[in-house]
Amino acid sequence: MRSVFRGLRPRLMAAFLLLTLLGAVAAAGASYATARTLLLEDAQDGFMNPIVDDVRDYAPRLTVPPSQQDLDDFASFLRGKGVVLYDGLRSRSGPDPSFVPAEMRTALRDSATVLWQRRTDMAEPYVVVGIPLLHPGGGRTGVEVWAVTSLGGPQSAINSFSTAAWVGVSLVLPLALGLALFTARGVLRPVRRLGTAARALGSGRLDTRVDERGSDELSDLARTFNRAAEQLEAAQAASRRFVADVSHELRTPLTAMNAVTAVLDEDADTLPPDTAVAARLVSAETRKLTRLVNDLMEISRFDEGRNLLELDDWDIGTAVRDTLAARGWTTSVEAVLPEGVVGRVDRRRLDVVVANLVGNALRHGGAPVRVEVRPGVIEVSDHGPGISAEALPHIFDRFYKADTARSRSEGSGLGLAIAWENARLHGGTIEAAGAPSGGAVFTLRLPW
Repeated sequence: MRSVFRGLRPRLMAAFLLLTLLGAVAAAGASYATARTLLLEDAQDGFMNPIVDDVRDYAPRLTVPPSQQDLDDFASFLRGKGVVLYDGLRSRSGPDPSFVPAEMRTALRDSATVLWQRRTDMAEPYVVVGIPLLHPGGGRTGVEVWAVTSLGGPQSAINSFSTAAWVGVSLVLPLALGLALFTARGVLRPVRRLGTAARALGSGRLDTRVDERGSDELSDLARTFNRAAEQLEAAQAASRRFVADVSHELRTPLTAMNAVTAVLDEDADTLPPDTAVAARLVSAETRKLTRLVNDLMEISRFDEGRNLLELDDWDIGTAVRDTLAARGWTTSVEAVLPEGVVGRVDRRRLDVVVANLVGNALRHGGAPVRVEVRPGVIEVSDHGPGISAEALPHIFDRFYKADTARSRSEGSGLGLAIAWENARLHGGTIEAAGAPSGGAVFTLRLPW
């Protein structure tokens, strides 16, 4: 049940409906209480006031102590609406005085004012009125007039009003639901837009912006988001410029260093042993640094959008075979390269992708490494330890190395990222997965 109200929309709608229901119930209850009071008071006053006036009009004519005839004449004057009592006598007409509660009889004997009481101890609610007869000069005469009338009619009207009020409340709920949906939609639409934009920003699309219309809190949040995105984009652009500038500046001294280390490699056998080891180490590190700088420059060109495709129709099997032969991998890689699989690709960039995938399998996988070409697909597999579930989502991230123990290995951590960028430039994809028999499988798919 808790999961049903986990979203913001259900909670907004539930709160709106609850507030509407409470408001409708409160309004209906207040209206019912007011209407009930007014209807009962109107019915009570419409019955009690005329009989009180009649009693006061007839009082001067009554002889005290009254006889039976006097009581009967008094009751006739009241047109049978009340019964007249005096010291054990009662008028022959009028209602049966048994309806009068004993406590009211006792209270009226000590009172000089009219008493009334609404009661519900019968099938229908009713009102009892007791009127003491006073001497013209003051004081009680002992004569009492009691009258009763049913409130069934007003009660029926009250019940009808109550039913109508609850029907009104039930009709308000669908309207409240519609208003809640409309309100929730208006509130959540910009929230959803912000969520979509945040996910896009998190995936690397730093040019993402959201609409800033309005002047409410959500518009302020949108403006804050846009400012943050602009700052991130500016920071990334500055970082890319720095990497590109540093890589470019390093190329010139590295060119000279490569020329010197090439000479040292040729003369290493004639040098003293310790000097030869140092010369070979400098040469290896220089080559590694050169590859890193070249990879950084390639990544920078991708970021700046300066990498363009030079497409042509190529036999894919032949292209992959040339890649393996150029790097001396023909004997260390099993290749299934059928002829006749033709694709329109950038030959140089396809070479980079295949070289990075195969080189990664040779360095970090296990023999045998296999390359297979099929229509639209180049698959590279190995029989090494495979890729852990934690590393798989990050395998194409820049500078990511699944094995932290190989942080000083030959790879720069950019090879797979460069391969992925080249595949994307072709409109294709690269997928990494574990092989059923162990190891890893990289599948390049291109729209040939």
